[in-house]
Amino acid sequence: MEKGKIWTKDFIFLLASNFLVALSFYLLMTSMAVYAMQQFKASESSAGLAASIFVVGALFARLFAGRFLDVIGRKKLLYSGLTLFLIASITYLFVTSIGFLMVIRFLHGIAFGISTTILVTVSMARLPDDKRGEGTGYFSLSTAAATAIGPFLALYITNNFSYNTMFAYCITFSILALVSTALGKITEVDLTPEQKENLKKGFKLKDFFEKKALPISLLMFISGITYSSIISFINSYAIEINLTKAASFFFVVYAIFLFIARPIAGKLFDKKGENIVVYPSFVLFASSLLLIAFANNGFILLLAGVFLALGYGTLMSSMQTIV
Repeated sequence: MEKGKIWTKDFIFLLASNFLVALSFYLLMTSMAVYAMQQFKASESSAGLAASIFVVGALFARLFAGRFLDVIGRKKLLYSGLTLFLIASITYLFVTSIGFLMVIRFLHGIAFGISTTILVTVSMARLPDDKRGEGTGYFSLSTAAATAIGPFLALYITNNFSYNTMFAYCITFSILALVSTALGKITEVDLTPEQKENLKKGFKLKDFFEKKALPISLLMFISGITYSSIISFINSYAIEINLTKAASFFFVVYAIFLFIARPIAGKLFDKKGENIVVYPSFVLFASSLLLIAFANNGFILLLAGVFLALGYGTLMSSMQTIV
């Protein structure tokens, strides 16, 4: 790898693959509950489970993908995950019941968990040490772009076309993700037979958790819970305070300023250290929550979206780099 160079061919193709996989995830996550209720007359709780069981599958897969990726081989496991992701996307076209839908969602989540875990790992391996903060910021933007485009695309497709059209888009994205991955180089780690054997032996808590990463991980977990309250209730809250029009642009503003902030924060991280980014990010994140709580007009609510991008948006990529 050329010293100090972020935008290598391999990194670009792996970043593109991550974007396409994340785009499929947000496209389906946004519309799956409504699809289950409309197509199978599912209750709200069953429809919610049909959407969220995907995440359960992803969490389950990530526990084991991280442990075994260098035993099985990064390339082999990544292609297996992306192939399963494609098969699951195709299978949506043949779903006939809510039970079958939940099984496919769970398997799709497993494929997502495997694929994204390895894509992050191999992409970070392509970054030079002196540009890791900046490179991580760019990589995380591929997911951030998906969070903005996916829900918008889901709404447009479901309002103008059939659900099968949406599934066709997901199939296309899955194929393109496979192709993009094939065009990028995946770095393998050579383990000795003894190391492989040790990784295969038993299951211990220390095999899944790195003690030194736990404090930062806990901060990420708490921050994620706080962010989830915004993403889950911003629409209903906006109805309550009569700011629904402004709320419809909230995450658009968030995405725009996230694209501006993360590259700058990444460069500051690499040049000045993590503290100059992390501490102001916490303050901005807290400020965004205060602005949301006391918003009485559209400008204040959208300003909260700006602060959320500068705070939570830069905070998570920075803490991921620290870990």
